[in-house]
This record gives sequence, structure tokens and C-alpha cells, in this order.
Amino acid sequence: MATESVLVNYVYAHNVGHAIEALHYAHGYHLAGPDRRIAVALNKNTPVELAALCDCVDEVYPVEVDLFDGGFDAAAALAGIPRDWDWVVGDVRFTQDVQRQLFPGLAHYYDTAARHFRPAKGIGFAGLTKVGPAYQPHQRLRLTLPPAAAARGKALVGDAPVTIAVLPGGSAPRELYPATESWELVLGALAEEFPGARFCFLGKLDSGDGRTGTSFGAGELDRLRTAFPSVAAVDVPVVEQLAALAACDLLVAPHSGFAFTASTLGVPWLALSGNRWPEYYFNGVPFYSVLPDPARFPCYTLFEADPELVIEPGGPRAPSMSHARFVADLPEILTGARLLLGDWPYPDALSDHFRRLSRRFPDWSTWFFSLDGAHQPFLS
Repeated sequence: MATESVLVNYVYAHNVGHAIEALHYAHGYHLAGPDRRIAVALNKNTPVELAALCDCVDEVYPVEVDLFDGGFDAAAALAGIPRDWDWVVGDVRFTQDVQRQLFPGLAHYYDTAARHFRPAKGIGFAGLTKVGPAYQPHQRLRLTLPPAAAARGKALVGDAPVTIAVLPGGSAPRELYPATESWELVLGALAEEFPGARFCFLGKLDSGDGRTGTSFGAGELDRLRTAFPSVAAVDVPVVEQLAALAACDLLVAPHSGFAFTASTLGVPWLALSGNRWPEYYFNGVPFYSVLPDPARFPCYTLFEADPELVIEPGGPRAPSMSHARFVADLPEILTGARLLLGDWPYPDALSDHFRRLSRRFPDWSTWFFSLDGAHQPFLS
């Protein structure tokens, strides 16, 4: 019988990575109290089915929310969630003025939720332990795929000396991800470095269901598939994509919420870092973030204005996603791939990341965030 109940009220933007954040917190609460009843509330356009792959979650509540409409009917959105819990832990972002101003609809949702819920023991913020239920930070979240889906993923990817999953871009505007020519450069170098490598392309080109999609074009994807030995798990259900990813040895991708799933499946992530956000989720699996030179390729603007686009033959591009950037960083991309396809321990990957981050971004500690404060031991 459950000793207490915890609702992780984690309604935010619908990107896949925010579902992973919520499940990470749910996992920490479960480990701190294995007999607890754990529930999560998520934006309904998030892939809420991921909760079924996490043994620690007993219930999931999809919430219909309008991020930008501060007058939407938040009470109706909350009506399907029970009011009574021992603990309700929310998203700390909605104590921040910048988030409330950017997403007035979500601010309204959280203000309404504060009146809706009746927690018997108290309220708190996900992952913070000064006020709230006991929580175990820095635990590795692992998603468990259905056996049939896992088998289909392995059959799709097949046997090859090296299998590399490729996510060409996320859901932000196309100019915020590498051009097709840059992908040809990177994948060509990887194919030469690892003879016999097979690539598995991931993505969701059709975003007509309200969920996030990949801004990469179908014609661009066909061009890459023609150029390299490959298979594809594109425009298939998210669990099928995860199964294909799980069957690979490595993920190569720019910063994307979907890329956060790699570590939950035991797959190392070679991140082509840049644009607005640094990588901030570290989940016990080796990774390598190839960091741009900010003097040449400015990035990590967070909530500030983006840098001026670079005009290239393939179209305008963010500086950190420009072709010149990938030419400059190609040797390091190969170094990262060799490390991740070798036997590189996670603690070494983590400490190496923050050493390199400190060299390239000396002020990083003033703006950096990570789940469970994983960066804290590396602050000087």
C-alpha cells in the first residue's frame, strides 16, 4: 500500500525533453520512497506515453494548456486531476519573471493550480529538497521499451561495425540547425573514420498533430539517405523511434529535446552544441558536447536576442550552425565520436565537459543551469 502520494506537476512547453525532465524528477522521488504513489502532469502535446516506459510512474495526467493565452480556462484544464495529494511539486521556472512574461498562459495555469490542489503535507518544487518530499538527486533514469518494439528497432538498424543514429534537427526554425551541406561534411567524415558505419535517421517531419516536429525538410533527408548507408525511423510513433535509437551505438545531433532520450536508453550523445541553450541534462551515460568558439560563432543566447544570421548558399544559418563552424570543429567532432565509441567513463566525460566549457565560456557559472545541479561540483 502506498505510504504517500506525490504529484509532479510539470506542465511546460511540449518538447520531448521536458517530459524527460519530469520523469527524471519522478524517478528521484520514487527512489527516495519506493512505496509512494507517483503521478506526473504534462502538457497534453508532450509525448505522455513516455511515462509508461518508466516503472516509477503510477499515473499520468495530460493537460490541455495554452502557453501564450493568460485568459484560457485553466480551471477546466485542471478538472481532470485529483485535488488531494500528500505532496504537489511544481516547476520552479514559474517563480521566474522571465518565464511568466514569456508564457502568460502557463503562469495562469500555475497560479490556478495553487488554488486547485489541496496537498496534505505541503507543496514544493521538483528536485528541490529544502521544502517538499524526500528526493534522491543524480540518479540515472532508464526507460524500458516494450520487448516487441525493442526487437523491431534492432531488426531495423541491423548489424554493422558501427551504427550511428542521426537527428538532423529539432523543432526550432530551420536556420538553427546544420545545413544539409554541413551534415554531408560531418557524416562523410564519420563514415571515413568508421568504415562500414550505418546511419539511422530519426525525426518527425509531419507535425500536424500538435506535437513538436523536425524542421528538417523531407528532400534534405532523402539527399542524406541517398549519400550514406542508412535506414530511417522517421514519422513513426515515438516509441518506435526510441527503439531504433536504442539499437544504435551513438547519437549525433544538435541540441534537441528528443536527444535527451539517448542517455535514458544507454546511448552516448555526440552533441553538435550551439544556438540558444547548452546541454544541461547529465544522466550517467557518456556524452561529448562539441562547443563552438563563441568569438567566431556566438551562441547560448538563452532568452536574449539571437545573433545575426550568416548568409550561406543553403540559406541563412545561425553562426554556431554555419558551415564554417563545422569545418572548424570537424577534428573535434571525430575526437568526440572516438571517445564515445570507445570505453570512456561517464565521470571523465562530465569533468571534461566542464573543463572545456570553462575555457570557452569563462562566465558560464553565472548563467548555467542543470538538472539536480550536476554542474555544482565543477564551479571554481
